[in-house]
Amino acid sequence: MKNEHTSTKAPTERDRFHLYQIAVQSPEHDADFIDRVYRKKNGRLPRLLREDFCGTAFLAAHWTRVRRENHAVAVDLDRTVLEWGRAHNLKPLGVDAKRLQLVCADVRTVERPKADVIVAFNYSYFVFKERRDLLDYFRKVRRSLRKGGMFAVDLFGGSDTQGEGVDRTRQKGFVFIWQQGAYDPVTCRTQFFIDFEFDHAPPIRRAFSYDWRMWSIAEIRDVLADAGFRHADVYWESIDPATGEGSGEYRLVKTVRNHPTWNAIIVSY
Repeated sequence: MKNEHTSTKAPTERDRFHLYQIAVQSPEHDADFIDRVYRKKNGRLPRLLREDFCGTAFLAAHWTRVRRENHAVAVDLDRTVLEWGRAHNLKPLGVDAKRLQLVCADVRTVERPKADVIVAFNYSYFVFKERRDLLDYFRKVRRSLRKGGMFAVDLFGGSDTQGEGVDRTRQKGFVFIWQQGAYDPVTCRTQFFIDFEFDHAPPIRRAFSYDWRMWSIAEIRDVLADAGFRHADVYWESIDPATGEGSGEYRLVKTVRNHPTWNAIIVSY
């Protein structure tokens, strides 16, 4: 999972969406990465970002705040989480909230407005378990990009992600628990759960549950090629030697050594 971040506005301490934003998301790092890679490719900064599977639209809201020229579209099927995002991430933007559009829809049905950058982060597209469904999504993303546009997805893997396990991370005021259920090597399907534990309050069990297919980098690149993308560059998260954990820094690679757990971003165009 990603590095911790402080929410735009703090709701109740036991609010599961608020806790998720703190423990999982790093919109500053994501926005910096998007700017860096897009500018290297096009010689200018992107303006319109589409965040697919956006949840609370945390990244889209941050993107809108970065520059006055920035606009964002945030798409998710869950109206409840979108309304939470409207109250806690859009409202603090004030008049700038008009530059961020929330869309309650299947990501495969949204093709306008065309964007400079489309992202599907936090492994959200793992919900597509069949290759034909993933290909359909990638094709529609490609049609939704402006000239010079790019599409970015993150993914994770490694030997430790091919079996049951629990990872506990101490945050300020709570413990974030990432739990993996049984992994099926035939279908590459597995389940993940997020729990939150507190020092002086009852835990929140299975605050979030995921039924995913674990896609590999090679599989994703092959599907992107079939969808019409000519390039699919892999950016690998380096490991902090002091902790053995991901550093949050990504570098372009051709080949790498495997690691028990790893994170990567694939940028296609």
